[in-house]
Formats: sequence, C-alpha cells, structure tokens
Amino acid sequence: MLAFPEVRVGEPIKYESLSVFPLLGGTDGRVKYLLADEAIAAGTIAVEEVSEGGSVPELAVNNQADELVLFLEGEELRGAKQNRVLNTSVLIAAKTKTRIPVSCVEHGRWRYSTRRFALSGMHSSPKLRRVLKESVALSAAAGLGHRSDQSAVWAEVGRQAEYHGTVSATSAMSDTYTTRREQFAEYKNQLKYVGDAVGLAIAVGDRIVSMDVFDKPTTCQKVWDRILTGAIMDGLETKPAEKPVDKAAAERVVAALRASVWEEMPAPGAGAEYRFADGDKHASALVYNGELVHGSLVVL
Repeated sequence: MLAFPEVRVGEPIKYESLSVFPLLGGTDGRVKYLLADEAIAAGTIAVEEVSEGGSVPELAVNNQADELVLFLEGEELRGAKQNRVLNTSVLIAAKTKTRIPVSCVEHGRWRYSTRRFALSGMHSSPKLRRVLKESVALSAAAGLGHRSDQSAVWAEVGRQAEYHGTVSATSAMSDTYTTRREQFAEYKNQLKYVGDAVGLAIAVGDRIVSMDVFDKPTTCQKVWDRILTGAIMDGLETKPAEKPVDKAAAERVVAALRASVWEEMPAPGAGAEYRFADGDKHASALVYNGELVHGSLVVL
C-alpha cells in the first residue's frame, strides 16, 4: 500500500502560458542516492548500448558507486547509437549492472556517435510524457515490462519538430530543443525554484498537465530547471489563458493522488513501483524501503 506524502500547494509563479505550483512539506527523505548526471560526471556509472548491435528499448547501466543512482522518467540520454528518454524512474543498486527501459527520440540515426551516454539536462515535454506514461502502464500491467509505444513516441517527437519548424537530419528531439535555448533561459529566469519545495505541479494554459514529487528538497532543486524544459516546449505552443489555473485546481489533483488506490508492479531496478490510472490521469511512484523517492502524474 502506497502512502503518498502529505504536501501542500504553494502560491503559483507564472510566466506567459505556464503556471508552476511549488509543492511544499513532506519529509527530508532518508534514502541516499546520486542523481544519474552526478554519477556519470563522477565516473562511477556508465550507460551504454546493451551490446554492439544495441537494442532500441533498453540500455545497460553499470553502477560502480557505493550508492544508489536515480534515473528520472522522461529525462534524455544522448549518445551511442541514438538518443533515448527514460520510460520510468529507476533506482540502480550499488555495485550492480542493470538494464533500463527507454524510448528512442532520434528516429533517423542508428550508428555510434559516442560509446557512452550522457544526460542532456533536457526533459520530455508533458505531451510526450503522456505517451510514455499511458503505454508503459499498459505494458507493465500485461506483464511485458516497461515498454512504450515507440511509434507513438516518434509521432509526438515529429509533431513537436514540425510545430517548431525544426529541420533535423536524424529527426532528433534534441534538435528541436536546441532551437529554443533562448526561450528556456527566459522562462527559467521567471520560474525559479521555490525554497524548500519537494515537487512542482505545472499548468499549461488553463489546465494542470503534470506533477512531480520527490523525497527531499535537494533533489527537487537540482531537477527543477530540467523538468521545466519539457513544460516550456509545450508552453510555447499555447497562448496564455484568460483564466489561469488557480491553486484550488492543483490542490484537487494532490488530493486525488492521496485518495487513489495504487497497484504495485515489479520495478525495473531497486525498490518497488506503484501505478494508477483514473480517467485522464496516469501516475507512477518509485518507492524504496517504504519511502517515496519520485512520484509523477500526467494528465492526458
């Protein structure tokens, strides 16, 4: 049984079509881990293709650290034979080799650019996360692992590129993001991390589209900007709402998370995974030793 942490919704910070609600409270989690980008930078973890030939829906992770390492749903890995995004959040146990479930976001390349992957600092948009969350939930429920609907992922990456007028030789999501670097800086400057927040709920226009909750403020602060990159991409497609989402709407979503019945499913790494789907809402939670490490929700 998952006990979703008690968090309260703070006052929103707004810019253009985005409203970001900091989620406050919770506890300072006791699970010790490194974020994937920290471990890669330290040289204690390597992310590579599973073999010389590779496999689109999975990558090999070798964790030589003495700590757990956390990969987050939706974050982008660039390199090797093609860029990928994480299908779900995964904890990699210390001193282990694990395969992680991923989706391709670079349809036109299947050749090595590097031997190892690195985190790009960019995050899937809420629209892409909806595709991942819904299809991965169906796959996991059917006992087929954390596979996504790869065709639907490519379709969303292509739609996004077309909207932003991106020309990419390899149909790479990263090329679309590169064209929006100036907007990323502009939005991030206006939507800065709120002290002590353990999560954030994001509204694009007049609706909540995503929510992420972490076990500690330090993790939230480190990933705040990268989660925003995805939201900004969707926000650039939307005009500011005449009536922006209010705090009460975000509070209702939090209440729904706390009241939901979560189903436990096998996790692809360490810990346990829980999921639920309710109408247009899909959520997942990664738990370790009874503590939530990362919970996320997208609204379809």
